[in-house]
Amino acid sequence: MSPASSDSAPQRRRGALYGRRKGKPLSARREGLLETILPSLQLDLAEPAPASLADLFPVLVETVRLEIGFGGGEHLLARAAAEPQTGFIGAEPFVNGIARAVSGIVEAGLRNVRLHADDATLLLDWLPAASLTEVDLLYPDPWSKKRHWKRRFVSPENLARLARVLKRGGLFRFASDVPSYVEWTLLRLAETPAFAWTAERADDWRQPWQGWPGTRYEATAIREGRTPTYLEFRRG
Repeated sequence: MSPASSDSAPQRRRGALYGRRKGKPLSARREGLLETILPSLQLDLAEPAPASLADLFPVLVETVRLEIGFGGGEHLLARAAAEPQTGFIGAEPFVNGIARAVSGIVEAGLRNVRLHADDATLLLDWLPAASLTEVDLLYPDPWSKKRHWKRRFVSPENLARLARVLKRGGLFRFASDVPSYVEWTLLRLAETPAFAWTAERADDWRQPWQGWPGTRYEATAIREGRTPTYLEFRRG
């Protein structure tokens, strides 16, 4: 079975920032893709990271971006298809999301995407310093109950991780439809000297970024009357 299959997938580790690892049973096709295709896409964190992340891709890429918690992968794959000169790394511990992404990569014939099917903090600690031009955290689990707030990805420890792997001038982008998490994020970024909020007017956080393809979760939020917020921070 593949590293992300239901039998061999790593158990949720103590202190992890994600919840369940698998949802509905996968189709036979997607189970097969996890076994045959995922190993060629999956990053091997047991090996040292290359000095240049461009070496991770079988095609020439000029820059590398990371998406943390890509869900079904619709944003990740749309960006990868639109920007073939950019390498994309997607981190997602949810097996069904990995399976959907692998299926989409195969169908679109994408060669500028690599995947990490586990906790994003492990990947951030593995990546070389100043190796990414952008990190996206889109509609992360808000862990709405106060006793669960410690599980929110935006924390001083993880912001330090992001500051280490982002190049100067690189961007951290955050989107959420949960006002308390938006406020939480703004407060913690304001306390992090390595980052500066780029907004100059209200539309800068009310409107999505240029080329934004949207996500399924965002569509659901808008349909149910929740308002998304888009925050962008620049690495100093």
